[in-house]
Amino acid sequence: MKILAFVDMHGSLGALKKIKKQAKKADIIVCAGDLTIFEQGIDYFLGKLDKLNKPTLMIHGNHEDETVLKKLCSKYKNMIFLHARGYKENGYLFLGYGGGGFSMRDKGFEKLSKQFEKKIKKLGNPNVILVTHAPPYKTKIDLIMKEPCGNKSIKNFVKKVKPELVISGHLHENAGKEDKLGNTRIINPGPYGKLISI
Repeated sequence: MKILAFVDMHGSLGALKKIKKQAKKADIIVCAGDLTIFEQGIDYFLGKLDKLNKPTLMIHGNHEDETVLKKLCSKYKNMIFLHARGYKENGYLFLGYGGGGFSMRDKGFEKLSKQFEKKIKKLGNPNVILVTHAPPYKTKIDLIMKEPCGNKSIKNFVKKVKPELVISGHLHENAGKEDKLGNTRIINPGPYGKLISI
């Protein structure tokens, strides 16, 4: 399966053009938040992504409101709002958690992670892909001026569940960077997108 992942597009038409070009090679598209700058043109961007005719998993970043994005996604055939949910595709379970990015601990995620663990167990431990806006703590994708500022709650979940892949963003300085936590591949795909084969 080929995933086209992107994050922190912030309303860039140039980035949208690059996503459209790469989408032809993808089976599924994943946006890890901050599609816009404070929701300017959000309906326009969702409409353009919907026309790519690929299942497109969306979480909100710190520039979108959860309720607004959820409602708008429901208007479109291919837009799937992933925040606090799971989505199965080709034997993989995608789990999403949007928003945030400014705290090292997230009580909301910690509470939700228990539900995620139950879902994973119930489905017989499928391969997991975690999509979060905030990056996991102390990885190559959470450094600002060589200091880690990612999320410890997300990192603890990754260490426990051992997903195959984590897609995150928020910190623009780390666009395009990758790391590993155990066997888990961690990627900030950036606004121009990255095709990931799994």
